[in-house]
Amino acid sequence: MCGIVGYNGKNKAVNILLDGLEKLEYRGYDSAGIAIRDKEIEIFKAKGKLVNLKDKIADKELNGTCGIGHTRWATHGEPSENNAHPHSSNDGSITLVHNGIIENYHELIDKLKKHKYKFYSDTDTEVLTNLIDYYYKKYKMGPIDAINRTMVRTRGSYAIAVLFKDHPDEIWVARKDSPMIIGTNKDGTYLSSDVPAILKYTKKVYYIDNLEAACLKKDKVIFYNLNGDEIEKELKEIKWDISAAEKEGYEHFMIKEINEQPEVIKKTINNYIYKNKIDIYKSGITEEELKSFKQIYIVACGSAYHVGVCAQYVLEDLTRIPVRVEIASEFRYRRPILDKKGLVIIISQSGETADSLAALREAKSQGIKTLAIINVVGSSIAREADYVLYTLAGPEIAVATTKAFSTQLIVFYILAIEIARIKKKITERNYIELIEELENIPYKAKYILDNLTRGIQKIASKFSHTKDAFYIGRNLDYAISLEGSLKLKEVSYIHSEAYAAGELKHGTISLIEDNTLVIGIVTQEEVYEKTISNLVEVKSRGAYIIGIAAENIDVSKISDFALTIPKTNKYFYPSLSVIPLQLIAYYITIDRGLDVDKPRNLAKSVTVE
Repeated sequence: MCGIVGYNGKNKAVNILLDGLEKLEYRGYDSAGIAIRDKEIEIFKAKGKLVNLKDKIADKELNGTCGIGHTRWATHGEPSENNAHPHSSNDGSITLVHNGIIENYHELIDKLKKHKYKFYSDTDTEVLTNLIDYYYKKYKMGPIDAINRTMVRTRGSYAIAVLFKDHPDEIWVARKDSPMIIGTNKDGTYLSSDVPAILKYTKKVYYIDNLEAACLKKDKVIFYNLNGDEIEKELKEIKWDISAAEKEGYEHFMIKEINEQPEVIKKTINNYIYKNKIDIYKSGITEEELKSFKQIYIVACGSAYHVGVCAQYVLEDLTRIPVRVEIASEFRYRRPILDKKGLVIIISQSGETADSLAALREAKSQGIKTLAIINVVGSSIAREADYVLYTLAGPEIAVATTKAFSTQLIVFYILAIEIARIKKKITERNYIELIEELENIPYKAKYILDNLTRGIQKIASKFSHTKDAFYIGRNLDYAISLEGSLKLKEVSYIHSEAYAAGELKHGTISLIEDNTLVIGIVTQEEVYEKTISNLVEVKSRGAYIIGIAAENIDVSKISDFALTIPKTNKYFYPSLSVIPLQLIAYYITIDRGLDVDKPRNLAKSVTVE
């Protein structure tokens, strides 16, 4: 969602802030702004793309070495320059940027109006600015006391960065349920909502926890708890390579990240498998615990939820443990009844997804063990889960996930194989065979990228103006069709739906007419004949069929365009069939002339409900 950056140090702040905001564009935004402190605090804001803000300050001489910046994704109040951040208190003594939602802002506005505060925007953020100002002046407190009182008084989620007029050369920050990291090097201190914004400057970071605050000085960072006491934080090192957050010659991040999949899949496999043996025990989980679980709950949002649907098929078939897949935004609100001998698995690329974090906390409140599958070390979910299995996707910049999705799938395969071994549901020979075939996935993924991309480019131009698309499959093919459909709709804005192929005759087939695009995924030998029958049915009603099939299954006779993927174990086909689905979505979007990396109205990390 919104992005926050900040810098306090020896160098001019303006370019560092703008560079950081550019690196956070993938989070989604509709306006941007910065506040630079020189002798006074100067604020500049603009609606729309970051270039509008850059144009606005192009002729300004901004020499300040302390400042904060923000990209806003509208929640309260329309996208406008007036609603853009930073916001200031009535007399300009407090300047603030905010990521999150303040749920009791109406109540706080009423309180502050009684004390003669005026409000000039439609945002909930302006409430925070004036509330800090109110406590700061009324009780003649220092910044930490005013911020802590504000944290106690507000309900909702927030990460804030604050400039106090009376405290030059300091940036004050605090957070609750919204992400924030703080970096440091010899040139100063940095803050950001996400790693890519500061990766260019430093890999040395602090992770600030919930209900904590900090003061960024030019040469150090001081942390505080909710009582205002100083606390110690451990400095961590980010392992990501800065090149992973750059396009490196690719036109878009999405196609770069699609092409990075063979490499990151291999890295993730190598992180957990060595000499035909799986080791997931650095996470702290034990074989005894894995053996003891009687139920598995997988909780996630969006594409991560689709990983969970795939994982349900694989886990249940391999381990014979019952698995439920839950949409995170619904999980806690239906008051779930959880088996005390169960395991709740949370999937999130960022580790900051608000609904997934809430689901994790709900599971923990019921005393259920939790395991997180996460891409970002030090994220909130990673810190709060009982156990963590990291994917090694590296920074993912495009809003539409590709390589993070694929590495999440790989971790689930590894987990399923290991549980099956522990529970003696597979033989030692089966165990070795599954591992060996898993280790071949990166090479088969590379084969697909090398050999199918050109054909997909050609077919994408034919359907760039289609209005409706349908994805069908059975078993794991249905599970991955959910992701293919989402990819198309989120980046191309084409209406798309995924259906279990057997459900066609229960209503969906009435939507098929001449030249309707139907993408059929056919890899599962046990049910492929039934899926082919369904494709014949839609073809007889005028559909144009793209068939994606394993090399031992012939769909060329019924498909207008057939794509063949290498043979693999039945459990692993989603890792191969998803690649042409990603490429179809990418090239259709490019042909439509849309911004594939930053689809409208979408954010990379959904950090508010």
